[in-house]
Amino acid sequence: MNQLLLGDNLEIMKKMENEIFDLIYLDPPFFTGKNQELIWGEAQELRSYKDRWAGGIMNFIEWLKPRVEQMHRLLKPTGAIFLHCDYHANSYIRCFILDKIFGANNFRNEIVWKRTSAKSNASKKLPVLKDSIFYYTKTDEYTYYSIFTEHSEKYKKAIYCHENGKGFYSSSNLTAPTNKPKNEEWKGYNPASRGRSWGIPREIVIELVGEEKAKKMSYSEKLDLLYENNLIEFTKNGVPRLKLFLNPSKGVMLGDWWDDISNVTTHAKERIGYPTQKPEKLLERIISCASNEGDFVLDPFLGSGTTVCVADKLNRNWVGIDELATAISVSEMRLQKQADILQKPFVKVLHKYDYETVRNSDAFDFEGFAVRMFGGIENLKKRGDKGVDGKTKDGIPIQVKRQDSIGREYADNFHAAIIRNDRNLYEKNRETGKPVGFLIAFSFGKGLIEEIARLKSVDNVIIELIRVDSFIPFAKKPSLKLEILSFETDKSGLTEISFKAEGVADENKKIEFYAWDFSFEEKFSADIYIDKDGLQKYKFTKGIHKIAAKVVDNDGLETLETITLHINGGVNLEK
Repeated sequence: MNQLLLGDNLEIMKKMENEIFDLIYLDPPFFTGKNQELIWGEAQELRSYKDRWAGGIMNFIEWLKPRVEQMHRLLKPTGAIFLHCDYHANSYIRCFILDKIFGANNFRNEIVWKRTSAKSNASKKLPVLKDSIFYYTKTDEYTYYSIFTEHSEKYKKAIYCHENGKGFYSSSNLTAPTNKPKNEEWKGYNPASRGRSWGIPREIVIELVGEEKAKKMSYSEKLDLLYENNLIEFTKNGVPRLKLFLNPSKGVMLGDWWDDISNVTTHAKERIGYPTQKPEKLLERIISCASNEGDFVLDPFLGSGTTVCVADKLNRNWVGIDELATAISVSEMRLQKQADILQKPFVKVLHKYDYETVRNSDAFDFEGFAVRMFGGIENLKKRGDKGVDGKTKDGIPIQVKRQDSIGREYADNFHAAIIRNDRNLYEKNRETGKPVGFLIAFSFGKGLIEEIARLKSVDNVIIELIRVDSFIPFAKKPSLKLEILSFETDKSGLTEISFKAEGVADENKKIEFYAWDFSFEEKFSADIYIDKDGLQKYKFTKGIHKIAAKVVDNDGLETLETITLHINGGVNLEK
């Protein structure tokens, strides 16, 4: 299940199983040592800020290092990690963290991302235009696909200067330098005679026969394959060369210098107002080159949610973690905004939950939520589940009821379901005095409690009764008032309306931000993601318009309010 998790990533990752992720991208807080590093000023952020900066750079390294150690444990042997940083700490991160944990031999690249251009410079140094992205793998067997960008016209004319019946092509070297040349002759030519070895492009072979078959082929079999597909020609001296056709060509192979992706500027369409937001194209490139569809991607410093949004678009599974409720809520809204019928479901795990929202949720959604919060694994088969809504990690059945004071009949039905599910496990747990099942509800009636006690004392059958509020922490969500301050119609017939949203948080909590949807239908689709003041202006045409505002507190709890406007020379409000 794709997940947005609120909390300290170190503590959350400690609870995860080994080797479950194929790719990890992290963009941790940069070590600037300045107050502008603070984003929202949430209590958790203020505490973490002090933990990171007190004591200087080595304290920051000691804060980050155990987190990267957990990421190494969570990464599959075929997996890769991309760590995003800047000049303040990049050398320390590489030497004291990545080389020590992953091994210097598993360093693949330091990618340089040119994120901005030089502007006016008041300081006595060259402007800083780049970030570093360190690319490490866990072993030598890892997923990687070369990155290609479009050819320039000048490049095409200079390089693709040969032609045959198939079109224009370049003639490329099929050998590579080596310290240990091997005696590998093919069609009368041996690259070892010139101190070289064969340099056969793996991507072309994979494209012709697939990755699994390509792994098993010898160099001569690969060369035969290329020759049979008219991809090798010979010079007058009998030297084989590779023909790379312009059409269809993947483009120019990209190296470790990325200057073709702009930062998220003030006027960028994807900008949502999150201070550390990274561009989607950057994550598209990283995820595409180092993972496959269906793989699992982790971003332990979720921020604005770019990683999980791109992973979702690219049909990867994902987990995003952040200590700030703002990050979790904004990421959720971005995912909802881009959702289509093929989007996989995801869950949002917070510190606290609103009782009314949980209580009135869809029955099947509640079952799955309760099982997951209890630490179990939900039964994805919702209808016809034969009374088992989920199981603990050791297979013990869980049943969930969204009622109060459930009666004795639920004990009888669940007892039968437990036996039917796995009689051997049932007998084993009964004989060893372990629970045979867990029954979850908001409260339990007297008849059920008496029957559960009888089963234990007479038949040695232990069914644990679990109240929902014993493991799901409840809190009150904020209230929200939405009103119109003023409106004015211009000469073109558009009516500009000023709105005010006013949220009130429960005791000891505060409002974090507001979000707006100016064309609300069935689901909230944010036009404005982060509004700290609750004041907005928007222009409308004549007709009926439904507007929604959402308020989010520092626990991540939220409230949605809507109003309907009838605009025709004036503005009539319908609550």
